[in-house]
Amino acid sequence: MHFQWYPGHMTKARRQMQEDMKLIDLVIELVDARIPLSSRNPDIDELGRQKARLVLMNKADLASEGQTKRWAEFFREKGYFVVKLDARSKAGMKAISNVVMEACQEKIERDRKRGIQNRPVRAMVVGIPNVGKSTFINTYAGKACTKTGNKPGVTKGKQWIRLNKNVELLDTPGILWPKFEDQRVGLLLALIGSIKDEILNIDELSLELIQILKEHYPGVLAERYSLQEGEPAEILTQVAQNRNCVKKGGELDYSKAAALVIDEFRSGRLGKITLEFPPEPR
Repeated sequence: MHFQWYPGHMTKARRQMQEDMKLIDLVIELVDARIPLSSRNPDIDELGRQKARLVLMNKADLASEGQTKRWAEFFREKGYFVVKLDARSKAGMKAISNVVMEACQEKIERDRKRGIQNRPVRAMVVGIPNVGKSTFINTYAGKACTKTGNKPGVTKGKQWIRLNKNVELLDTPGILWPKFEDQRVGLLLALIGSIKDEILNIDELSLELIQILKEHYPGVLAERYSLQEGEPAEILTQVAQNRNCVKKGGELDYSKAAALVIDEFRSGRLGKITLEFPPEPR
């Protein structure tokens, strides 16, 4: 499979983000805990290199706990602050405000020395599509948030969300990079749903997922679908048989079985599964 997807509005979003970087103190980057590296936008490191950085490993409830710990350590070693969370259930949300203040401690100290008191930390939330950015913002802001309106030097119409007296939030559209240099990255993004299913071959995608699960999570498919593990195509055939995925006339519906496997992975019904693993320490 060849993966390529970069809607035109994302070029505009990148330019806008570059301008907005001048206005903020902290970049809060959401990644999907199941593919923490592939769900990052490489542009963010370039755009936010002068800013404090916080990586939120979202959807940690769907990922392997052991691998999530390893990934958190990987990011911390690179100088990021890290919080693992599930924005939907609010797990991990309480820790974020304290970590935000810790990440911006140098900025707060600089303000204090200049006699600037109580200036809120301004944070930008970034992340590629489907990592849960909107859910996070809505959960973090809650119902008590107020839009603070236009600020001097800010593009007309831009709205800041005041979370509390200490933090203001600026949202950005989800952006991807212009091309996937590594097709493996495209595959992993497709598996978690960051690339529209309508432009993918779901049958092929499910076979790729089955191969990964066979290699790293042996027995998961056999237990879930009551089957004998073999080659990916054989496994998909058994899923179709055992889950009654048939067309009119009794012919097996492989596309329905493929969509079922992918959906059950994405929803966590196959278990806590990480598809990407941190490099081994040297």
